[in-house]
Amino acid sequence: MTGAAEDKRFMAAALRLSLRDLGRTGTNPSVGCVLVKDGTVLSTGVTDIGGRPHAERIALAEAGEGARDATAYVTLEPCSHHGKTPPCAEALVAAGVARVVISVTDPDERVAGKGIAMLEAAGIQVETGVLEEEGRRALAAYLMRQIKKRPYVTLKLAVSSDGMLGRLGAGQVAVTGPISRGQVHVLRSQSDAILIGIGTATADNPELTCRLPGLEGRSPIRIVVDHDLRLPLYGKLALTARDVPVIDVAPEPPGFDDVTDKAILRRRAALDSTGVEVLQSDPNLLGNLLAGLASRGISSLLVEGGATVARSFLGAELVDRIHLYTGPNPIGENGVASPCVSGAMPTGFALRRTMRFGADLFEEYERDEECSPAL
Repeated sequence: MTGAAEDKRFMAAALRLSLRDLGRTGTNPSVGCVLVKDGTVLSTGVTDIGGRPHAERIALAEAGEGARDATAYVTLEPCSHHGKTPPCAEALVAAGVARVVISVTDPDERVAGKGIAMLEAAGIQVETGVLEEEGRRALAAYLMRQIKKRPYVTLKLAVSSDGMLGRLGAGQVAVTGPISRGQVHVLRSQSDAILIGIGTATADNPELTCRLPGLEGRSPIRIVVDHDLRLPLYGKLALTARDVPVIDVAPEPPGFDDVTDKAILRRRAALDSTGVEVLQSDPNLLGNLLAGLASRGISSLLVEGGATVARSFLGAELVDRIHLYTGPNPIGENGVASPCVSGAMPTGFALRRTMRFGADLFEEYERDEECSPAL
C-alpha cells in the first residue's frame, strides 16, 4: 500500500470515529483521531461527551509511550490555544509524534493554521487536506457555525407516494415504515436541536425524542415556532420539558392593549411553570433565530415541521440538506402537499445518495457547491 493510500485508509477510520459523538460535544466539534505506527493502529480517540477531553488527548493517553514517532490522523486541525484544557498541538509535540495528518484546517480564529505552525515549529511533519471533502461533510455543522454563524440545517420530510405529508384534520399519519422511522431517531440523536411549527405541535402532539434502545439519552433540544404562545400545557413537549429542554419561539408582545399583553404574559408564565423556555424572537425572521441558536452553541438543526415550516426555511434559503423518505402508499383525498418530492427538488440541490428502508425510498440531497456557504 502506498503512503497516500495508507493515509486515506487511516483518515477514513478517523472520520468514521468522529461521527460517533455527533450532537453530544457541545460547542466543540466531534473530532476523530487515530494513532498509527508501522502500519498498525496504536489507539483511537473521539471528542468526548460535552466536548472534552479532545480526541487527540484520548488517543495519546491510550497509546502512552508508544505514541513516540507515531503518525496521528486527525479529522480537524489540532487546537493551539489555551482554553479549559492546554492545546492538543502542544500535547502531540510533547508525546513525540513524528507526523500529523489532517483532513480539515480549523476556521476558528483562535486556531486557523496556528496548530499546524506549532507542530511544524517542533519539527513534526504535517500533511493537510487528506479526504478533505469527506472531512468537510463530517464537520459541516461545526464549520457552518464557525463561518456563517448559524446552524447547519437538515430538513426531514416523510412523503406519501402521491407527494403528501399527511391529511388535513387527521393529525399524525404514518406514511413510512418502522425502518425509516428508526433512521429518523438516529438522525435526531446526531442533532443539537430539532424544530417544528406550532401547527405540528398541536395537531400531532409529538415528543421529538430519541426512543431507540441505547439512544434514549441522546435527544436534542426541542424548538417550537409559536407565534401566539399556543403550545399545549398538557402536551408531550411541555410535560417532558424538565427532562429534555423545550424552547418556544415567539415574538415580543405586540403592545396592542393591556388586555392582550396580560393574556400573553399569563400564557408565558404558564409555559415557564412547565419548564418550557420562551425565547422572544420574531419567527418570521428565521435568519435572526438561527443566529441566536448558534450563539447558544447549537451547530446542527433538524427541521421536522410540516409544510408551512418547511416552505419557510426553503424560501429563506436556509436549508443545507434534505432527507426525503418516500413511502409506498398514497394519502389521497385532503392530502397536504409536500414542498419537495422525489425528482422535484428546489433549485440548487443535488442528489447525494439513495437507499431502501423496507418499502420506503430514502434520498439525501445537499446544496450544490456553487450554492453552498463557503465552507
